[in-house]
Amino acid sequence: MPRSGWRKPVSDVRLSDAVSVGVLTRVFPPVLVDEVIAECGRTEQRRRSLSARAVAYFAIGMALHSDGSYEDVLAVVTDGLAWAAREDQPERLASKAAISHARSRLGAAPLEALFRRVVSPLSLPGTPGGFLAGRRLVAIDGTCLDVADAPGNDEHFGRPGVMKGERAAFPQARVVAVAECGSHAVIDAVVDPYTVSENAASGELLDRLESGMLCLADRGFYSHAAWTRAAATGADLCWRVQSRLKLPVLEALSDGSWISAVCDSKTDKKREHPTRVRVIEYTINDGRAEAGPYRLITTILDPEDVPAAELAAAYAQRWEIETAFDELKTHQRGPRKVLRSGTPELVRQEIWGHLCCHYAIRSLMFDAATVSGHDPDRVSFVTALRISRRSIAQQGAFPPSAH
Repeated sequence: MPRSGWRKPVSDVRLSDAVSVGVLTRVFPPVLVDEVIAECGRTEQRRRSLSARAVAYFAIGMALHSDGSYEDVLAVVTDGLAWAAREDQPERLASKAAISHARSRLGAAPLEALFRRVVSPLSLPGTPGGFLAGRRLVAIDGTCLDVADAPGNDEHFGRPGVMKGERAAFPQARVVAVAECGSHAVIDAVVDPYTVSENAASGELLDRLESGMLCLADRGFYSHAAWTRAAATGADLCWRVQSRLKLPVLEALSDGSWISAVCDSKTDKKREHPTRVRVIEYTINDGRAEAGPYRLITTILDPEDVPAAELAAAYAQRWEIETAFDELKTHQRGPRKVLRSGTPELVRQEIWGHLCCHYAIRSLMFDAATVSGHDPDRVSFVTALRISRRSIAQQGAFPPSAH
């Protein structure tokens, strides 16, 4: 409730638009935003009409209101922040040029730091698709985003080739991420140029896996080096591998899986330093056609711990990260839209803003699903995005976050 005597600032922006900023401040509180900005050394040295805090929220707001102009997004953000803080709206909003300068002063580091400070797994024991045998299900994968066709972006990010030796219309940034399967929340990510391969970009993500996780990955991620690097974290792994990988049967197991060994094909051609794995091979038949065979290897060696059929079923959860990417790229950003930033630093800022925004919406959805007793997968991202953009009909429509 507004404090006694407080008067709503005069503004042409709808109350519902101002309240939508509350979706962001709920997950990324202003005090924390200021703290992260200070830690990154981006606090203003003199008072400006457009504060670093407002610019940080603006960077996330660009993702929430991807169709809006700079000026429109800033109006929504500043009006919402003023409403939440019971302050007067600035008499005159900054111009597009001033906004760009302010974004450049802030840079990408505070947005990345904010993501890393706030984002954490959402799923709880009992969340459908969230756990297997006490292990949190996560998946790793990558996607690419078109960025503005500016000389700096082209030089820094690069672009894919197309037919007949031509190049794609836009440079691309590569995002490799770890997503929680039960909630679709992206809980870790790296942003790199397109010229950095998915495997190379994934290295630091593999290093940040944790004990108690079961990481799922498609066959493009497997190498002996990546496998041993990820397994060294204490996390369990269940990755699909290519059919040509040699997986001799060292011990047949009761559930149809078998113990085998993998080696580094470059440095251990004589297979003198094997790594033990368990192999699960299966096909999928939907009554019309048969797909496969699928070959999975896992660090879970005991079939009594997790039977082969359960691991095969869990591997299907890997597709949840594809759904998360679709939410971010098709619905939140907009289909076939190009990121608007004209320099590599601001492209990174914009991408981290998108990742923060997606997590804020997914957090909102998870809390709503938990209170109502529904599977988070059954809650519509499009509906949640619409609510976040336009209105929260009544105070308390969604419970306060516990995360």
